[in-house]
Amino acid sequence: MPKNGAPTRTRILDAAEALVIDHGYAATSVDDVIAASASSKGAFFHHFASKQALADALVERYVAADLEMLDSGLAAARAAGPDPAVRAVAFLDHFVGLADGLMGEQSGCLYAAVLTERQLLTSQTSAPIATAIRAWRDGFAALLREALPAGSPIDVDDLADHVFVTFEGAFLLARSTEDPSHLRRQLGVLRALVETALAAGPQEERR
Repeated sequence: MPKNGAPTRTRILDAAEALVIDHGYAATSVDDVIAASASSKGAFFHHFASKQALADALVERYVAADLEMLDSGLAAARAAGPDPAVRAVAFLDHFVGLADGLMGEQSGCLYAAVLTERQLLTSQTSAPIATAIRAWRDGFAALLREALPAGSPIDVDDLADHVFVTFEGAFLLARSTEDPSHLRRQLGVLRALVETALAAGPQEERR
């Protein structure tokens, strides 16, 4: 019996998430999940009708946690004061501060593992991920629209998407180089780029 007393469903999801992130969905079997979670086949199928149902549950849980993280960043931005530029930078500072802890908790991102699996892309499993990506874009874009100087040539949505791109790219860099500091460092680079964009005036018209 597991010593941590976690409910069986949570224990199965925890084990499956780690396996899928490390090895991919196709390479992770139900038997692998059962063994890693110290569970049984009966317990697995009591909670999940199929491996596909497990994937759906994994993504649903991961997206919920991801959106909570987004909300924490938006709360940090609001707490930074009335200056829109300060709020936009505070949003990124929040995640710079969390980066090393996040990298210590997981070796990669479930989104990348799911989005590279053709089987999951052709199902509805990936749809909540698209919803989460849009939420991150919309949340940071709202801060940027208030903060960018009038006449800025920057596409706000494109710049906002760099938060997601930075997280995913940094996980890949960290895995390939075995250096978990990449997330903190790349978020720092993004912070500097955003600060530069916020300080720049409108682009001069070309003659």
